[in-house]
Amino acid sequence: QCRNSFHISQSKVSAMSKNVGYGKLILFGEHFVVYRVPALVAAVADYTDCDVEVKEGSGVETIDNRPAVPGYKVEKKDEQDEATKLVLKHLGVDTEKQKLVVTFGGNLCAVSGIGASAASCVALARAISVRLGKPMTELEINAAAYEGEKGYHGTPSGIDNTASTFGGILRFQRTDGDPLFAPVKLAAGAEIVYASTGITASTTKVVGDVRAKREADPAWFEKLLEQYKEVMTEAEKALGDGDWAALGKLLDRNHGLCQELTVSCPELDRLVDAARGAGALGAKMSGTGRGGLMLALTPGKELQDKVAAALEAAGAAQVWKTSLVK
Repeated sequence: QCRNSFHISQSKVSAMSKNVGYGKLILFGEHFVVYRVPALVAAVADYTDCDVEVKEGSGVETIDNRPAVPGYKVEKKDEQDEATKLVLKHLGVDTEKQKLVVTFGGNLCAVSGIGASAASCVALARAISVRLGKPMTELEINAAAYEGEKGYHGTPSGIDNTASTFGGILRFQRTDGDPLFAPVKLAAGAEIVYASTGITASTTKVVGDVRAKREADPAWFEKLLEQYKEVMTEAEKALGDGDWAALGKLLDRNHGLCQELTVSCPELDRLVDAARGAGALGAKMSGTGRGGLMLALTPGKELQDKVAAALEAAGAAQVWKTSLVK
């Protein structure tokens, strides 16, 4: 298993001292965030790292040593190669007169929903900054990673690369202009578990399906949106107060809203139910849905172990134990 722990920027080792990009999980707001209401995103402490070696010749050779779920790196190779090219192009790196050997590693397990593509783009931008002597600010690293994310997502939201660059828990909101990001206070730490269904869904298709349902019944969607806004407001307060019981109930409510949007699926619901049945304070899908990841709030090592075992017994493809830390 790949063991991750939530990463908060105040306690991190300076990312610029290592060529790393962090993974992420969406805590609240998937799909609703498309319609310009806030979402909460958390970076995990496990990371992808990168080294760039300059050799005689031309072109780019990529060596991908990241841990990953079966099939991920093969399925994503073309997108990863395109992302690498876009980062290099954005940074003005000439690969006609020099050959770059790009090596990815680290301890972040690459799986859909954890922000693995953004982590690789951030790590590459940092490696270029160091190896080629191109000093860059964190904002510049983030901008380069955003360009790389276009190789995977076409028009990315900016959530993944921002969490991967800066770490911590972030409030993200789309606007008519640039998206808004703000750090969110966390009062105390707590263990969580997250797990994979082993199913990868098309984000473009799922988002399109939600949009079609919204257009067909605007009043229905607006009612759900207003309910989500209440959940979001209460979630920020619960995080700031360290009120895990309240936070767990809010995770449950958010999952229920995702079910009403039809972005959950039987496999996700089975894992969410298994986590709750084992004593998790709350559980929900995380990310695109119709597959992908779910997470469960499990304060205390004993409860965390119990829920992780229940998820494995319920047929999760992979299970990770992690901590939400201050």
